[in-house]
Amino acid sequence: MADRIIFFCTIVLAAVYFYATAQIPSLEIGDPLGPRAFPRLLGIGLLITAGMLFMEMWRARKAERPRSERSQPVECGHFAVVAVAVVWTGLYFAVFEWLGYAIATTVYLLALMMYFNRGRRTANILTSVLFSFISYLVFSRLLDVTLARGILPF
Repeated sequence: MADRIIFFCTIVLAAVYFYATAQIPSLEIGDPLGPRAFPRLLGIGLLITAGMLFMEMWRARKAERPRSERSQPVECGHFAVVAVAVVWTGLYFAVFEWLGYAIATTVYLLALMMYFNRGRRTANILTSVLFSFISYLVFSRLLDVTLARGILPF
């Protein structure tokens, strides 16, 4: 049941994301791809991910043995995890400008990784810190994308 909820939420998120991407104005001069190229690639990635999840659900359904007609109850823990992740993401968005991309993303990823990848503290810390700072440097230095600086001086 949790896979179905995640699949449905991914499809809805992709649809909203594509709608928001269509609202980005395009300029007649400059880059021929325009500012919509990267967001569209992310939207396509969301759809591909949803498709992969659907195929996994399809294969699992075929592999299952027939069960009784009685339906299985949905565990409340799944909804709680999704709700906490949504609230955590909202908090990430709320402090993003103030803390800046590098710090906010590090804290956001670290908390999620500590929950979902328990027991691997060193790997979680290294992954969240390195991903945040390397992606910040790639976007701000190489691609000239302005990201929120926040409280850091760089």
